[in-house]
Amino acid sequence: MATAKKTAFKLIEGNGQSRSEAVYQALSQGLRDGVYRPGDRLREEEVAQRLNVSRTPVREAFGRLAAKGFVQPAGARGLVVRSLTMSEILELYAMREILEGAAARLAAQHASQPEIHGLRDIEAAYEAHFDDMRAMARINRQFHEAVFRAARNRYLDAALQEMQDGIALLGQTTFSVKGRPAIAAKEHRGIIDAIEARDADKAEDLARAHIREALRARLKLLQN
Repeated sequence: MATAKKTAFKLIEGNGQSRSEAVYQALSQGLRDGVYRPGDRLREEEVAQRLNVSRTPVREAFGRLAAKGFVQPAGARGLVVRSLTMSEILELYAMREILEGAAARLAAQHASQPEIHGLRDIEAAYEAHFDDMRAMARINRQFHEAVFRAARNRYLDAALQEMQDGIALLGQTTFSVKGRPAIAAKEHRGIIDAIEARDADKAEDLARAHIREALRARLKLLQN
């Protein structure tokens, strides 16, 4: 696990952003990629060494993560990545259903043919990794992000990207639930078909149903 974390976690600087912002973005991406999971400890010195920065921007980034509720104090252990409560999980999926349904509706109205081909390529890659849950989770995020981009709405995209950080706090992927990978693939294909047919109502309905099924799988996972 330690080796995977080192190779997956890096600092990307540019666009005139501050060192603190770059560290914050790296940590946020680390949460999304599963580099850090609920219950994992975050230490200033360790993160600073990995990203080859001083501890000051790391401390500032930790403060932002804490303010957003992604990490919390844990006494002598410092900060740990927070786990969501059941009510927070239900609230997250309720909002996710609304936002992702809206994204699919707008994608049906605005997606270009190359973007639709791209969605099919992503789905094919997802289905080629049924034996690798982490790869499926990563490619699944790419699929949803591609739908977000095709929606052509910067405000919706910002809300969806913010929500991705909350999703990162869910922990283990639902693709570990028996049968879920194949069912999700069928749902993805239906959403793509509706987008390509320019059927906005159907695209939204299928996207919302997809999130409801994801919630059912999440609840099954939590019961085990």
